[in-house]
Amino acid sequence: MPVGLGFDIHRFGPGRPLILGGVNIPHDVGLVGHSDADALLHALCDALLGAAGLGDIGQHFPDTDPEWKDADSARFVRHAVEELGRRRLRIVNVDATIITEQPKIGPHRQTIRDHVAGILGIDPGRVNIKAKTNEKVGPVGRGEALETLVAVQLESLNDRPLGLF
Repeated sequence: MPVGLGFDIHRFGPGRPLILGGVNIPHDVGLVGHSDADALLHALCDALLGAAGLGDIGQHFPDTDPEWKDADSARFVRHAVEELGRRRLRIVNVDATIITEQPKIGPHRQTIRDHVAGILGIDPGRVNIKAKTNEKVGPVGRGEALETLVAVQLESLNDRPLGLF
């Protein structure tokens, strides 16, 4: 069963929305990046691509390409899911951790979980969203940045008849 690990970090900046898992989270600053800077979906995309041996998000969607400026990161994840399907790989589960001092993720956890599951086309029970602080240590602890970690487990359907997706 292939396993992938994704990581992303973005700094906070003014004038940007805070988007995590495709959900707009009310906050006085957002994440800075070339696309919509959704650190959760970026780490998820890397985990999916990595588990399938397909490189990383930057190889598929370089931040030097103006086509991806302010792009919805759900597009990146959907691309990764399509690549999995072509290789007859199925998502078993997703385990994600959002690390930030503020805002508190707890009130948004279920919405993020449901939205991520919808992007992936899987049951929300296969998606776990956790939230942690960095105990005031480093750029995340000082409130300068937010980071995410995502692990995914896949299974190969190559040894199964086609009708069992």
